[in-house]
Amino acid sequence: MNTTVVVLNGPNMDQLGRREPEIYGGRTYEDLVCLCESEGRSRGWSVRCLQSAHEGDLVDWVHAAQKDAVALIINAAAYTHTSVALRDAVACLTIPVVEIHVTNPHAREDFRQRNLLRDVVTATIAGFGLDGYALAFAGVASLLTEADNP
Repeated sequence: MNTTVVVLNGPNMDQLGRREPEIYGGRTYEDLVCLCESEGRSRGWSVRCLQSAHEGDLVDWVHAAQKDAVALIINAAAYTHTSVALRDAVACLTIPVVEIHVTNPHAREDFRQRNLLRDVVTATIAGFGLDGYALAFAGVASLLTEADNP
């Protein structure tokens, strides 16, 4: 049985710890990957963490997740607000999709209020920093348990 959870991160997420630490905190992308791997391992899952600033990479990885994963956790970053292509790719999925934001986009600039993914994801977690990824893994566990025991 497949037990892989894919975690996708969009543009600038590789700059965590250096990029506006007053907004995004001091933890790094490497810290994020370690957190995700630990959360997955504690549940007996394998975790594939991927990051790209290229929209097409993210779209391709979303498509691959349908056949390679039991769930997708996605932080589309800036593409949350701009990418119809990424939205359409996520809409094709039949696996649970948890959207994550390190900050709370609703408390930020006006352009961040537009979320093209909101109607095609299973759930959204925002504003908990990197700890939101741990919450996303807990949410995935709940969603998968619910799916197995309707």
